[in-house]
Amino acid sequence: MSVFVARLRALPSVQVTLAMALLVLGFLIAAQIAAQGPRIRYSSEERSPLIDTALSLQAQRDSLKTEILGLRQQIGQLEAQDPGAAESLRRLYADLEQARLAAGLIAVAGPGLAFRFEDGSPGSGVDALVSAQDVRVLVEELWLAGAEGIAVNRERLAATTAVIDIGGSILVNSAYLAPPYLIEAVGPFVEFVQGRVERSGLSLSVAQLASVDLPAFAGTVNPRFARPEPPGATP
Repeated sequence: MSVFVARLRALPSVQVTLAMALLVLGFLIAAQIAAQGPRIRYSSEERSPLIDTALSLQAQRDSLKTEILGLRQQIGQLEAQDPGAAESLRRLYADLEQARLAAGLIAVAGPGLAFRFEDGSPGSGVDALVSAQDVRVLVEELWLAGAEGIAVNRERLAATTAVIDIGGSILVNSAYLAPPYLIEAVGPFVEFVQGRVERSGLSLSVAQLASVDLPAFAGTVNPRFARPEPPGATP
């Protein structure tokens, strides 16, 4: 014990703080996943129509994604041709870029972490298959920890993103994803969780990276019912 204490005292205070923060967050995620209760699994008869529907949605989504990205590229080129000379227009353009950044509509890069989420070993004796709820728990913890951008298997998460179970896999942004799941996050190191989610029998590997590149969100962002309130409107 004295040797351990001596080594601990020899560590810089920043490393000790980082280790303690990661340890606490690791326990919080493990406890939350362990408290979720029984996991819902579908029979093979139930999975077939779900998978067919998911594959159909994914084909439509891939076609729309290509069209959306092409249109956004054209818009960006048109905007770059005449960004505006007036100071007010430059400010509006900067605000637009910040809004796009916050909404996940443009690709970003920065320091962060990469997680590999996969099923537990078959001999663990527990139902250790990664579910959409497990992914949502980790994503929620990352948002709370200060993440500024998150992607699951290169699918950028936005405010309208849903993560749902489809058989033994998950659906993200209408994209059919299979395990293992690579969850990449851009944000501060100290606040992020590091470790293994052992109580649920799942395996969570994490790597701290100097730069994480996240793609832009390629789904639709046009609201059908919500409209912005005019300035000065009373609720």
